[in-house]
Amino acid sequence: MKALLTIFLCTCLCFISACEDSKKESDAKTEATTNTESDKVTSKGAEQTNPSDTSKQEYPRITDDNVVEFLTEYGKDNPETRVRVTTQYGEIDIELYEDTPLHRANFVYLVKQGYFNGTFFHRVVPNFIIQGGNSDNPEIYRKRRALGKKYLVPAELENGRKHVYGTISGAKDYRENPEKKSVPFEFFIFLGEPKHTGHLNGNYTIFARVTKGMNVVEKIANLPADEGEWPLQNVFIEATILP
Repeated sequence: MKALLTIFLCTCLCFISACEDSKKESDAKTEATTNTESDKVTSKGAEQTNPSDTSKQEYPRITDDNVVEFLTEYGKDNPETRVRVTTQYGEIDIELYEDTPLHRANFVYLVKQGYFNGTFFHRVVPNFIIQGGNSDNPEIYRKRRALGKKYLVPAELENGRKHVYGTISGAKDYRENPEKKSVPFEFFIFLGEPKHTGHLNGNYTIFARVTKGMNVVEKIANLPADEGEWPLQNVFIEATILP
């Protein structure tokens, strides 16, 4: 009997020991998997904010003192004139004008830096304009600070271009802005009639036009909006350079 009891106890101890080892091995696998997934997230986040990321640090912060020099040089190295703006309502293709070189270079720069991605068409007025490039997401203001929050783009009005259906202009800051400089981060697409351009012509730089997708612009312009002309549903923007 004593021998049988001894054998039984040894068997139980082995079984318990096996369960504990199995549990530890399972926990180790779970912990390793969790750490691996965490490392992926950390690595991805680090990649997005890596100080060696030249797309974010290759250029100096733009100011009113260096804006003309910077955009002039940047424009020489980046001659692109075609951009696609993608929204959940469709695509809008844009042609940038070469006779507004500072505005063209600024727009290309912001597209290549990824500024517009995640911004909205934040103002919609049927039969008049849709305005894009802003957002209530704090990340957008961090982007602005990194690129050069306080600079303005000098007006380029010498060509005498008029606002017509599908033209794209730089938005303007009315405060202390007698030189009619454009806010660098926002633009508007005109879709009204010539009779609605009296206060626009000669005051806002027209630097581009829509070549395809005015049906999308019309759709966005007629979305329900609040009293501040902000669409009730956010209209997200993604912008890419076209070959």
